[in-house]
Amino acid sequence: MSVPKNIQDHAVLIVDDEAHIGTVLVQLFELEGISAIACTDPRGLANSLDRHWPGVVLSDVNMPYLDGIGLMQQLHHQDADLPVILLTGVGDIAMAVKALKQGAYDFIEKPFNNEHILDVVKRALEKRSLTLENRQLKKELESQSLPGPRILGNSPGINRMRNILDSVLDTPADVLIEGETGTGKELVARYLHDHSQRSRANFVAINCGAIPENLIESELFGADPGAFTGMDKTRIGKFEYANGGTLFLDEIESTPLSLQVKLLRVLEDRKLQRLGSNKSIALDIRVVAATKVDLKQLCDKGEFRQDLYYRLNLVTVAIPPLRDRREDIPLLFLHFARVASARYHRALIALNAEQNAVLTAHDWPGNVRELRNLAERFVLLGAEAAFAGPLTTQGLHTGMSLQQRVEFFERMLIEDALSHNKGSIKLTMEQLELPRKTLYDKMRKYELDRKQYLTADEA
Repeated sequence: MSVPKNIQDHAVLIVDDEAHIGTVLVQLFELEGISAIACTDPRGLANSLDRHWPGVVLSDVNMPYLDGIGLMQQLHHQDADLPVILLTGVGDIAMAVKALKQGAYDFIEKPFNNEHILDVVKRALEKRSLTLENRQLKKELESQSLPGPRILGNSPGINRMRNILDSVLDTPADVLIEGETGTGKELVARYLHDHSQRSRANFVAINCGAIPENLIESELFGADPGAFTGMDKTRIGKFEYANGGTLFLDEIESTPLSLQVKLLRVLEDRKLQRLGSNKSIALDIRVVAATKVDLKQLCDKGEFRQDLYYRLNLVTVAIPPLRDRREDIPLLFLHFARVASARYHRALIALNAEQNAVLTAHDWPGNVRELRNLAERFVLLGAEAAFAGPLTTQGLHTGMSLQQRVEFFERMLIEDALSHNKGSIKLTMEQLELPRKTLYDKMRKYELDRKQYLTADEA
């Protein structure tokens, strides 16, 4: 017995120990444009289907090894909402009632009518599509209701980064964030803090490159009266003030070498002494350091201590630059534009397909910060002022393959239709002349969410 390897790629799974029945049904569905696959042995099928499979199961009841009702129970143990349609050659009303009570979507007798079985399967696929959409909406609503900042985007790089962050939220591990200027390193640090058990304590941020070398030690560790000239009262340092919470050390590469030894000792011992004091203060703290350069290269040049680098490098989070997550740009722009619209009391005007194309083609040397500034300028001054200078159609799609261009414009057309129809799936289907399932499949492919296009009253 072997389970077909490509079940997930089909919309209907047919299970019948009579192979010719499966062959006939596959041909019937494929003539209707519905992808189907058949197998004769139900064993192991339940483990091959995950909760995100957008299909339905059509199973015979009377089979050796495992009957249709037993298969349905196994499938519903994995996903209680999966539509299972049962077939039987025995006109048993009691069996039909029992199957429906146990969760079967429908019950069809052999010999079946082709039109009837097509109608049942199409309705089951529609129900499955709505079920998966509702699950996704519920998941997104739950994530949006969480306190603290959110990391927007669904590109592979952002998803990988988010998975790393979520896996270490409540661990005591220090974190090193690597990212170019403007990628949102402090946002990531705040995400770690605000979504962790440390959120009840302080989040303290300090830019190591913005403090004079003669002051940074007292800023970090504090000082007692008399520690140096002019110090006449106790100064609480950033480490102590962040005790119980999170300390964010931005531009850690700017820390003087003389201070790095003391910083390493505090990170290892989780204790500090204020300047001018012999008393140790215990620390319960997470340190999040951030850098825009390659610390390993600085170590090789002798400009950063290697032991401190390896101490900080326990968990490294790399924030992808905006040019490497272009699929996130429309969502980020819309978010920043909405925030600017509310702040400046200006109407929010949707981007057209060409403007979206310009945004996606731009290289964004300033990353998310540059995009946010553009969104604010767009809301305040309009498209003509925002789309000037380097943001023109010159160089549009440079370096994109034909397939990438086709997918890009397909996504833009769907986004424009969703925006024009204020998130209405029905109106978008009509405008684009697409079946509901095809539209949902393409929205899933391009990570499009109808809620992003609702009006303020509906959102």
